[in-house]
Amino acid sequence: MQAVTVANGSGFVCPKCGNELTEDKSHERSEIRIPRTHPEPRTVGIVITAALLLIATLVGTLVWVKRHDAVSASTTSARKTILRLAGSNTIGDALGPSLAEEFLKNLGATDVRTLPGTNAQEKIVQGVLPNDNSLSYITIAAHGSATAFTLMAGGKCDIGMASRRIKNDEADKLSTLGNMNSVASEHILGLDGIAVIVNVSNPIDQLDREQIMRIFTGQITDWSQVGAYRGKINLFARNDDSGTYDTFKSLVLGGEPLAKAVQRFEDSKELSEAVASDSNGIGFIGLPYILSSKPIAVSEKGTVSLLPTRLSVATEDYLLSRRLYLYTPENPKNKYIRSFVEFALSRRGQDVVGSEGFVAQNVTQVAQVAPGEAPEEYKRLTHEANRLSLDFRFESGQTVLDNKALADLDRVVSLIADLRITGDKVMLFGFSDPSGSPGMNRELSLARAKAIADEFALRDLTPAVVRGYGSDLGVAANDSEDGKAKNRRVEIWIKR
Repeated sequence: MQAVTVANGSGFVCPKCGNELTEDKSHERSEIRIPRTHPEPRTVGIVITAALLLIATLVGTLVWVKRHDAVSASTTSARKTILRLAGSNTIGDALGPSLAEEFLKNLGATDVRTLPGTNAQEKIVQGVLPNDNSLSYITIAAHGSATAFTLMAGGKCDIGMASRRIKNDEADKLSTLGNMNSVASEHILGLDGIAVIVNVSNPIDQLDREQIMRIFTGQITDWSQVGAYRGKINLFARNDDSGTYDTFKSLVLGGEPLAKAVQRFEDSKELSEAVASDSNGIGFIGLPYILSSKPIAVSEKGTVSLLPTRLSVATEDYLLSRRLYLYTPENPKNKYIRSFVEFALSRRGQDVVGSEGFVAQNVTQVAQVAPGEAPEEYKRLTHEANRLSLDFRFESGQTVLDNKALADLDRVVSLIADLRITGDKVMLFGFSDPSGSPGMNRELSLARAKAIADEFALRDLTPAVVRGYGSDLGVAANDSEDGKAKNRRVEIWIKR
């Protein structure tokens, strides 16, 4: 309404528009209010403000709901994540997801599948467990062996994957989880060989360890320096967090730094593909990632050149053979940790290891000819016999079995039982490194063979032949601890 003042005696009409007016008797003077067809500005402001408040309230409610849903989803996801694996890219890229899938299936899970994670090095394996209507998850983060131990220390990893053995300082940081070097915490998942790879067009078929070291440290820069065609050598290597690099550094580089010109990779497949597309390239990689590249034979002084084959890696005779590890707390609270490891080490789990291109620990018999430099008795005894695809190895100066050997005992006995092999066909041959005198080394090698025989006897198997040959038939040079460890072994042969 709008107030209009009119003179006494004038008609009750608007002097501007001529509309009829009504008298406002609330004032002493005559004021007439005219009806308006539009709201006042103040009213408009109130309406707009109220609307904005309503919208803000609705938006706030929606945001809260979404945040609540996100928190609920996160909580659900955390509750349904039954295992967290982290570490080695060599293991985690393909083998880890395959093991996780088969593990869930072994538990009776349905709808089992592997999904991509936030990047190429991370994966999520899902499945619906029996008596459960929702999904359970196993997460796998494969950013390198070193990350296994940092994440375990931070409580962000249940099982650490490593393509090299844990270091002393890493084990010290995990001491609250138990002794990481004990048989309860350190589990040998399988075997692998670090293959030195070149382009298929490269005529080089073999190199010794010294040559490989000089190539990767930049002392040899042209292929003509090692007997190939002329061309600048292009180097490819895994990154610093990689267990593959750590093992290569230990077995080959001997403390020397990589050449500055080397190209580094987090992903194994990418490295292999880079070598396959570069005629001057050379790199090193785990067995399953040779792909389209060419592996070369490797040797060192006093040993023959060997390609990384299943037998040479299984017996750990290949110079750059290595073990793949799973690390767990000594007394895990998560029930799935121990059951996963047990599955991975079982015959079915080891079949998965083999199917992914690694060397499984399921024992087989392999025909092999004794080397020409072998002792005559050794040649005679093995002439009509097969060698088993594993050796037992020992700590320096000891007859105590390492963690792998303890698990291998039952595998060998199972094979012998399955094949109905009697003890009179089993032969054990012990060897040592050359650290002691020849007589002491023969005694130690025989003591190791007898230690295995005693373990077999506890399992109702008495070997027919037990011999010790000292430091004869070394499979690696003794100028490093790794080489000596390879030579401290007991071979198992089965008469045909």
